[in-house]
Amino acid sequence: MVNWRDGRWEDTSRTSGPSRFPVRWLVISSLLLLPFVIPSSIELLEREHRWPVLVLSFALVAGYCAGYLAMPVLLPVRRVGTRLAWCAAHVVAGFALLVLFGDEHMYLMVYSISMVAFALPTPIVLAVDGVAVLGLTGWLLVEGRFLAELGNLVTVVSVSIAMFFMGRLSRMVRQLRAAQEEIAALAVSAERERLARDLHDLLGHSITTIAVKAGLARRMLETAHDERSAVEEIRSIEGLARSTLADVRATVTEYREVSLPAELAGAREALRAAEIRAELPSAVDDVRPELRGVFGYVVREAVTNVIRHSGARVVRISLGEDWIEITDDGANPPGAPGNGLRGLGERLAAVGGSVQAEPLTGGGFRVRASAGEAAA
Repeated sequence: MVNWRDGRWEDTSRTSGPSRFPVRWLVISSLLLLPFVIPSSIELLEREHRWPVLVLSFALVAGYCAGYLAMPVLLPVRRVGTRLAWCAAHVVAGFALLVLFGDEHMYLMVYSISMVAFALPTPIVLAVDGVAVLGLTGWLLVEGRFLAELGNLVTVVSVSIAMFFMGRLSRMVRQLRAAQEEIAALAVSAERERLARDLHDLLGHSITTIAVKAGLARRMLETAHDERSAVEEIRSIEGLARSTLADVRATVTEYREVSLPAELAGAREALRAAEIRAELPSAVDDVRPELRGVFGYVVREAVTNVIRHSGARVVRISLGEDWIEITDDGANPPGAPGNGLRGLGERLAAVGGSVQAEPLTGGGFRVRASAGEAAA
């Protein structure tokens, strides 16, 4: 996961392994520092012969460069106060170098300004860079070199503005990357939920029907010795198993479509095998076309639950333009809603609908799904 908080760049998805960003940064920033390090070192060696002063001067140059090179360490710091203190110390070190080398080296303040622009939130960037520019302007006015160094001052101000917008652009790019990663994670989660929901709806219904038909075939062989009817049931089981396998493959590739007429026909066959009388509609023409698929899932889940749990003798399915209702006269209605009913709720919510499952007064159970005005 990638976060940007309070002007801070944080990558929490990488918990191990070396990051390539600091390595690239060290190479690039070292090249950027050469125009400052080489001339300043030559000037110090030429004009300063007192070893203590020379050592302190090189230490100040090294510290200033090290502070700039360590920017990748600064960016992930959580506390804004810590980052502000770091940047403020770097700005102070820059002014100290100006005192050491003279205002003709004003360009070295660009490094501090860049760090401020990338490490701090927008209001603090404006405040710190504004104070730095005002400090430079005041110093030049006191020294009487304002007009002579006006060009350098304008350059520093221009770079400050450019660094500010680069910092904001970098922030936007990182936020977009974070959003893309979040979208990708949500897409994976949604696909996982779709697959789990589809497999539950598909396998729950099919395996229940196979079990009922297998039991019917066994009873035919054990009691009536009706081998012909038993063979027919076994053939039906074989066909259902092959159809289920094809549906599983289609579900994985997201090419399977659910048909309300097909689900009603399958429900009629499954209820017959379970010796439950089915009162089903003969046509689905009254149902809006865009709702027939999701209502097919409702039929599948409700009939599967009736066969598994209810002990019902009669099941009735009623249809309307934007609603469907399945009732039974079972004595053992299901308990708490399971994955199937939760999955139906998600499917109905996607089309602006809802599903209610409740016991009936006097016995039995009802599942009603509706969409559009019927759901209001």
